[in-house]
Amino acid sequence: MSRLKKIAIGSLLVIFATVIAIAVYLFVDSPFPSYSISGLQVSESRQIPAGQPAHSKSDSLQKNISSKGVWFVDPTGRAMILHGINVGGSTKLPFEPLIPSHQKEQFYETVYNVSSVGRPFPLNQADEHFERLYQWGYRFVRLLVTWEAIEHAGPGLYDEDYLNCVQAIVKKANDHHINVFIDPHQDVWSRFTGGDGAPYWTLDKVGFDPLKFSETGSAIIHNVKGDPFPRMIWPTNYNKLGAATMFTLFFGGNDFAPQVKIDSVSAQDYLQAHYINAIKQVALKLKGLPNVIGFDTFNEPGAGYIGMTDLNAFGLLKNGIMPTPFEGMVLGAGNALEVERYEFALAGPKAKGKVLVNPNKFSSWKAPEMDIWKNAGVWNYDSQQKPTVLKPNYFKEIDGKQVDFSKDYFKPFALAFQKQMHAVDSSWLIFAEPALFHQMPDFATEEAKRLVNAGHWYDAATLLTKEYSAWFGVDVVKGKPVFGRHAIRETFHDNMANRKEETARSLGNNPTLVGEFGIPFDMGEKKAFSTGDFADQEACLDRSFRAMESNQLSYTLWNYTADNENKHGDQWNGEDLSIFSKSQQKNKDDINSGGRALAAAIRPYPYKVAGEPLEYFFNVEKKEFYLKFKRNKSIDSPTEIFLPSFHFGNGFQVHNSPGKLAFDKKQSLLLFYPDADGDQQIVVVKAHK
Repeated sequence: MSRLKKIAIGSLLVIFATVIAIAVYLFVDSPFPSYSISGLQVSESRQIPAGQPAHSKSDSLQKNISSKGVWFVDPTGRAMILHGINVGGSTKLPFEPLIPSHQKEQFYETVYNVSSVGRPFPLNQADEHFERLYQWGYRFVRLLVTWEAIEHAGPGLYDEDYLNCVQAIVKKANDHHINVFIDPHQDVWSRFTGGDGAPYWTLDKVGFDPLKFSETGSAIIHNVKGDPFPRMIWPTNYNKLGAATMFTLFFGGNDFAPQVKIDSVSAQDYLQAHYINAIKQVALKLKGLPNVIGFDTFNEPGAGYIGMTDLNAFGLLKNGIMPTPFEGMVLGAGNALEVERYEFALAGPKAKGKVLVNPNKFSSWKAPEMDIWKNAGVWNYDSQQKPTVLKPNYFKEIDGKQVDFSKDYFKPFALAFQKQMHAVDSSWLIFAEPALFHQMPDFATEEAKRLVNAGHWYDAATLLTKEYSAWFGVDVVKGKPVFGRHAIRETFHDNMANRKEETARSLGNNPTLVGEFGIPFDMGEKKAFSTGDFADQEACLDRSFRAMESNQLSYTLWNYTADNENKHGDQWNGEDLSIFSKSQQKNKDDINSGGRALAAAIRPYPYKVAGEPLEYFFNVEKKEFYLKFKRNKSIDSPTEIFLPSFHFGNGFQVHNSPGKLAFDKKQSLLLFYPDADGDQQIVVVKAHK
């Protein structure tokens, strides 16, 4: 063999080995820890006697769920993994008239005359939806309400019909043994700044003319722009004039805009008082209901301009027409500007050239003298009438001291909210969410009582691109790309472990709950809707669930939307993250009909553990569930494991530490009574044919 041939063959072998090594690195992973079933009892499902867990007869003095240390617990002291879901995505929008975000008609005409009675679904449909959630294992719900739904007609004018509707829905949930906490939901402040949450009058009261927001670049609004609406562009509103101003006033108006008064009260005090009082109306309606365990503080709050170090810099997300904070202020004052337009790409946003914004020189303010930031001296015109930043550090420091949004502004709000909710029911848990891209502030031991860290987490690469990759992901904590199945799994696990560490650092020995995670079901250009093949969605969703399970975390999946359909998804800003859709529902008599990616969405989990959960996982491919826990011998009640019929309906086999088993088929609960103290193991596998 010639020397050249040997070199060529050697080179080919090196290339081949390199390709194999890369393929192994990217696509091979062993995600589940090993375990031994040696010494465990073995039972076939047909051999397990019937049993039934006792539901405690709670009252307003004893909630179905409370907390002890880092765990949520039931009245017997059993640790609970809260396998929950958000209900529902379209609650962000009014029900009457129906105004989904892609619809222009009646958007501005009905700002004071809407009704959310019928959200998250009409009361006469509640049994259907709650029974489905119960059978799917979602026995805990983060129930959305909005400030607008409560107080849309004007300050202090509460919609009693809506409040009664919320009360009736929560009572229906209790009928189905579903526990809830209330989420006062918002995104980028309001429907009129491109999201949902606050009533229209909050914008009007501070001097804004929201009808001009689209022309001035103060917000990008789906109802105004219409379809096609760029995917995941709505979060850019956090840094646009409308939402950024409102968040700044809400959290820090006393420091950054003390001159702004509403009915002779500072904007900050006025807005916070009305928000908290509105949510308090819900609290008063729900007082005494045992399945209500608490309230979220404020969904995904924004810091506004507070803490910004450069008013000429963009936010973290660059997508579409992107005025800097300073350019946004100038545009809002009635000026035309050429502004950079970006196209979102996973490798990084691409500048696509400048676009003239506000050529007709509309103003976002009702009158020039109402311009908050010009009046505050943040900017003005120079002698040549050129807009100029006068106070570049205005939002960065107060009296020479650098501001800390979480500590100085979010924390006082959260404590004020907690105080008012506890004035109604001191046993409620308060689920606190730090502002986006901010850490939870530190709370003293007394302040942290009944506080839960309830921040959100998403598989960012999938969410932003609406494409699933088994080998590419993003580390949202470190802000860097990750390659390979194994590396992605470890990264997602570490992201969730980081959340628990944040809780310990900020709240002490308190529980953690991931308030939102989920996937876009319209990924891959909606291909699954025509083929019926949700394999990518199942793999993607399972990957996120495994990050929760490997950390023994409680969570509420985003989301279940009763009126989801393929064309417009969750009816809001082009999002489609619901595990249920009317478009997939072919047989209303089948509880699973309408479900999406159910192989991943429906999963076994330890519902109530008579001790401390140490480890658990679900291998969806093998239909294999594993739980290890340390028994607390002071608890007489059994450990309860949710075993869905979707996976185990045709029988299963159980390997367990010595003890007694029982199975409640109606509630899909495996009950385990261990004989001895110490560590206990339970393995459940699908029965062989």
